[in-house]
Amino acid sequence: MNDQAGRRRARRLAIGTVVVLALAGMNGPWLYRFGTEKYHQYQINKPEYKAENGKWEVVEFPEEYRQNTIHAALLRTGKVLLVAGSGNNQDNFDAKKFDTRIWDPVKGTIKKVPTPSDLFCTGHTQLANGNLLIAGGTKRYEKLKGDVTKAGGLMIVHNENPDKPITLPAGTKFTGKENGMTFVSKDSIIVPRAKKNFDKATGKFLGNTPGIYRVYVEAQKSGEKYATGTQDNYRIQGLSGTDARNTYGIAQKLALDKKDFQGIRDAYEFDPVAERYIKVDPMNEARWYPTLTTLSDGKILSVSGLDDIGQLVPGKNEVFDPKTKKWTYLDKVRQFPTYPALFLMQNGKVFYSGSNAGYGPDNVGRDPGIWDVDSNKFTKLPGLSDPKLMETSGTVLLPPAQDEKFMVVGGGGVGESAQSSNKTRIIDLKADNPKFVDGPTLEKGTRYPSSSILPDDTVLVSGGSEDYRGRGDSNILQARLYHPDTNTFEEVADPLVGRNYHSGSLLLPDGRVMFFGSDSLYSDKANTKPGKFEQRIEIYTPPYLYRDSRPSLSGGPQTIERGDSGTFTSQHASTIKKVRLIRPSASTHVTDVDQRSIALDYKVSGDKITVTVPKNKNLVQSGWYMLFVDDDQGTPSKAQWVKVP
Repeated sequence: MNDQAGRRRARRLAIGTVVVLALAGMNGPWLYRFGTEKYHQYQINKPEYKAENGKWEVVEFPEEYRQNTIHAALLRTGKVLLVAGSGNNQDNFDAKKFDTRIWDPVKGTIKKVPTPSDLFCTGHTQLANGNLLIAGGTKRYEKLKGDVTKAGGLMIVHNENPDKPITLPAGTKFTGKENGMTFVSKDSIIVPRAKKNFDKATGKFLGNTPGIYRVYVEAQKSGEKYATGTQDNYRIQGLSGTDARNTYGIAQKLALDKKDFQGIRDAYEFDPVAERYIKVDPMNEARWYPTLTTLSDGKILSVSGLDDIGQLVPGKNEVFDPKTKKWTYLDKVRQFPTYPALFLMQNGKVFYSGSNAGYGPDNVGRDPGIWDVDSNKFTKLPGLSDPKLMETSGTVLLPPAQDEKFMVVGGGGVGESAQSSNKTRIIDLKADNPKFVDGPTLEKGTRYPSSSILPDDTVLVSGGSEDYRGRGDSNILQARLYHPDTNTFEEVADPLVGRNYHSGSLLLPDGRVMFFGSDSLYSDKANTKPGKFEQRIEIYTPPYLYRDSRPSLSGGPQTIERGDSGTFTSQHASTIKKVRLIRPSASTHVTDVDQRSIALDYKVSGDKITVTVPKNKNLVQSGWYMLFVDDDQGTPSKAQWVKVP
């Protein structure tokens, strides 16, 4: 914490102590609580307080428009897309009640949007045309062990015929050769043909490698007696002749264990002008909790997630071509936990910070590093503190993006661990030998922290909880501004609403920050009362918007090519000290790989500001951006929307 923040905190405590002592001597506990709260409201609404600390305000939608928001993205229209899908609510899922809202934070209007699939725990990213690509979601909710009535699990279907694939409809029956039990498939599948193998040197035939496909199967009847304890081979009913000989299933134990969520293949573009979902080709893999990241060639990488049988996708990553609207597999596999934080670097490679949302083995794909997607080479990066506490941590590309410095914030232990980290870790990827070093510590161990880049080059870090999903009433009602130039945190006003699992934040075009979601497991310290999803939005207005004035910005082109310039008008042009191009956020599960703030060179002449966009396509990805100018006090303008083709 810097000296200024320290003095501010001391001043706050001193004032608070005087009030506490005065009121305590008057009329006991009730008046004490009433008086301190009233005085607190008076204090935080004073102009001088807001000018130093900012202000938080709660936005509560009319009841008919409320939803359990899981995903939020800023659209190029300035409106915010709020996606719930079934909203982590089994009743909604069973009723196929899937929700999406569009909220205009300026006008305050809210609109319901028809939602075609359960986009709960989907992946998303901004596209070059201004649409939002959305892929994956929920096929089935998890079932805890005590709720599972039919034994089931993974069946791997083999096809040894090299001449043709085999199609098996949903409801296909598999009967064990040893155990004699029959299980039924939940989905239709196509098992690829076997691959013929030859010795390249001699041309000698070496045999076939069976084609395989995985499918979820379930016992025909309920009860423990229909569970299996060991591996078995399964013949497939309905097949005959060579098909019956060449096609079979193999399964490990099929039991009444906990069944995880299952993903879907569905993919859509959301059109912010028409305000509707547009279906595109589905992914090759079903994914629940995937990350979508733009690559150097403009295609979109889809990574990780739980598949349609509830298992972690086995490293089969794929890319979406926005031109053809088709998905293709990468040549080689690489496995990550779900919602991995993946960022395109200026050299075209992908940085993985180690942040993730949790599903997956604790020893697979968790080390941070640099991934060359083309060659599949992965170079691990050293120095990460609390490396076993990276689940539910947040990662942000520090401003300006040209510096290629990242900060990893907080995190927790694997699964439902009560452990959390108070560390921030910073890495400079432009260094000769990049390694993580510790930044300023957080006051508390923090899972689910939200981090949003502001136009003045600070980063707002807020919320989270000390324990898994806010257990033990552990939400953290604190906010800090991180200053990259001094590597310090500055204490600012405290948020009014706790935020943990299923929460996030994003920067608005007027320079404020929006916070959404929170899905506490319990609502009390004793962990006896079920939690309630937080449906309220909260807006933080930073201190820079409580100054006397802010610079104006108008006119100028709507499109600027990389390497080209555009001229805008400002009555305060002579006071401008920096220009930033900020990519709009698409946030979920404290994962936002889209946001980045790019410094622009500029020249001032009279009331004109001419800005130049860098040439590097990996630094400035194609798409729509918010253009801000900051004056000599650090006060930003309202954003102008600019497209970089």
